[in-house]
Amino acid sequence: MKIDKLVLPHVRTLSAYQAKEIPCRAKLDANESPFGFSIPSDIVRSLPTNRYPDPEGLALKEVIARELKVKPANILLGNGSDEIIYYLITTFGGPVLFPVPTFTMFGIIARALGEERIAVPLDGAFDLDLKKMLPAIRREKPKLIFFSSPNNPTGNCFSVERILKIVESAAGRAIVVVDEAYQPFASEQGFLPLLGDYPHLVILRTLSKIGLAGLRVGFLVAGEEIVREVNKVRLPFNVNAFSQAVALDVLLNRKAIRKNIRVIVTERDRLLGALSKIDGVVPYPSEANFILFRVTDPDKTHRALLEMGVLVRNMKGVVDGCLRVTVGTPGENRMFVAALRKIAGKEGFSGRHGKSRDSLRMTK
Repeated sequence: MKIDKLVLPHVRTLSAYQAKEIPCRAKLDANESPFGFSIPSDIVRSLPTNRYPDPEGLALKEVIARELKVKPANILLGNGSDEIIYYLITTFGGPVLFPVPTFTMFGIIARALGEERIAVPLDGAFDLDLKKMLPAIRREKPKLIFFSSPNNPTGNCFSVERILKIVESAAGRAIVVVDEAYQPFASEQGFLPLLGDYPHLVILRTLSKIGLAGLRVGFLVAGEEIVREVNKVRLPFNVNAFSQAVALDVLLNRKAIRKNIRVIVTERDRLLGALSKIDGVVPYPSEANFILFRVTDPDKTHRALLEMGVLVRNMKGVVDGCLRVTVGTPGENRMFVAALRKIAGKEGFSGRHGKSRDSLRMTK
């Protein structure tokens, strides 16, 4: 019997997401924090492994709610933000609209669930293109609109005024989701203060970028009605007891988290300055924990960096001509810059400033 004949048609055409582990000395490809947290041994010893975890994660939600100045009832926990995106699309359906380039899981999950995807290109400044997005919203009538701000992989925050115009245009017609995974590194406060004004607005946050990627803890913040509906499709016990306990312990020590974030922001700005001084390298301003930069031959540069022990992300097919580097420790960043300088000198990158942002070809 051919199993593929039993698989749903839209699933049959999918390819599994590839998250490869590539040996390297400086892993700067996945937007992880270079700083982790030690796990107190008493937390591990006290976990009742024979019992299911708190299905609602109430203790963790209470700590998050106090920090964000919302109610626990406004929060829904997930096994990473990916799971919550999955639940949102399961709950509200499609079409699903999002700008490109952006976080790939918006499109991947929509496709996996058999929902129509509407990808709208960003403008030449990597901002939302209202001349394309607003007509697309009216024409395609999406049920969900996703943004990532700061945006991955471009690193910039979208204009608040443009996001608000889209939020207002979607009132009564669609749920608008702003993924703020990288907001801790941004100079802007994000959209949480506006939740009370827009009942169709949803905010996504995650602990993955601040040093807890291994726990896979993300959360949704929204009005109680949205949380109640999405909770209907949430799998029981979706956030395990270990992740809940460690996340709770770390979040109670916000001083360490804030210190690490300050170091990453300082290193990001220093890294941006260093990259801008290398001939043929064009870095783009970032409000996240990574920097998108352009080089003359990204494939060759990516391979050369890896040969020197530095792994970055090749953005081929997403933002052609670009690589993306995660901000690492000061030592990792120095190693990366030294390697790139050596490659630039050896390869003879052409043009001090290369192409402008407007000339980058953005693909879906």
